[in-house]
Amino acid sequence: MRLAMGFAKSLVASLAAILVIAGLAAANAASFQPLEIVTKNGVQVFSVEMATTEEEKQTGLMYRKELADGNGMLFDFNPEQEVSMWMKNTYVSLDMIFIRADGRILRIAENTEPLSTKIISSGGPARAVLEVVAGTAQKYGIRPGDRVGHPLFGSK
Repeated sequence: MRLAMGFAKSLVASLAAILVIAGLAAANAASFQPLEIVTKNGVQVFSVEMATTEEEKQTGLMYRKELADGNGMLFDFNPEQEVSMWMKNTYVSLDMIFIRADGRILRIAENTEPLSTKIISSGGPARAVLEVVAGTAQKYGIRPGDRVGHPLFGSK
C-alpha cells in the first residue's frame, strides 16, 4: 500500500509538472505576434515578442545567447516619447528600430555593441522600439520613413 501511495504521489507530481511546462510553452507561443515592415524592396514579416510591462521593457532581450532571423521584440512606450535604450547584459548584437506613433520608422541604430552601457537614443518621440538581430535593416533595406504594420500603430 505504501508503495502504491508513493507511486501515486510521484505520478501526480509528474503530471502537474507537465501541465505547468505545457502552460508556459503555450503562454510563450501566444506572446509572439506578426509585424510587417513595408520597404521599397517589398514587405518583410517578423514574429515579435511584446514588451509592454515595465519589467518586460527593463529585461528585453537580456541574457539571451541568440535571436533567430525574422524574430524580434517590440517595446511599447505609449505615449510617444523620447526613448533611451542600452545593451547591458545583452549578448546578441541588435538593430534597434525606433518607430513613431503613426507607424513610420524614425531612426535605426544598427549593429549595436553587445554588453555596452552606452545610451542609444531614439532621436525624437517614439511610440515603440523593434529589436531585431544585427544586420536585418541592411539585409532587407529597412530605412527611416518605412511603414510598420502592427496593431500598436492602428494597422494589421
